[in-house]
Amino acid sequence: MKRSEINPYLREAKERFNRNAFYLPPFAEWSPEQYRELAPDFPEIRTCQLGWDLTDFGRGKYHEDGLLLFTLRNGILHHPVYSKPYAEKIMLSLVNQKTPLHYHLQKTEDIINRGGGCLVFEFFNSIPGMAELDCSTPVEVPGDGTVHRLPAGGHLRIGPGESLTLKPGVFHSFWAEKEAVIIGEVSAINDDHSDNIFFGEQRRFPLIEEDEPPLHLLVGDYNHFS
Repeated sequence: MKRSEINPYLREAKERFNRNAFYLPPFAEWSPEQYRELAPDFPEIRTCQLGWDLTDFGRGKYHEDGLLLFTLRNGILHHPVYSKPYAEKIMLSLVNQKTPLHYHLQKTEDIINRGGGCLVFEFFNSIPGMAELDCSTPVEVPGDGTVHRLPAGGHLRIGPGESLTLKPGVFHSFWAEKEAVIIGEVSAINDDHSDNIFFGEQRRFPLIEEDEPPLHLLVGDYNHFS
């Protein structure tokens, strides 16, 4: 992706979050220069991968396959300082913009529709130990006090305020329907480097062409701007 594509998506997300009274922490507004200056006094940001994140999953078609995220809090298992056992994200999914099928090895997560249109999910169980779909067994997905039972490949829609609990090993894909959706995520510790198992080849973090300066750094930029 070009940095000149990414910057407007960050501006759009900030506007949508503000309109919905979801306010980000001060470091969400840091410029790259401010990050260089202030990051030594805020080591948790880099260590726990807090902040902006945007991906096209290596497909080069962000409006079709992509997701924008901001990690607000996160921990590291058994870390002497950052051992909190939970994480929280806010995300923005555009209309018909898919997050491709994937599951987590360890993380259980609640996905909450925080506002906008309907959020549509597709579910499959995984074949244990493999990045393969189980197309024969039904899927059980808890949500808001009940359990949804769906056939393999079944779709489930949640409106604003509704949520689902996604357990390890359950393949899921999601996208916004008719209107962009602000998505909350409350979960166990988040590790995007080793806990995501995708169906098919995907790149979790984008390759970026630096055709203009970054508005804000993404989590994948931190090592290059330290």
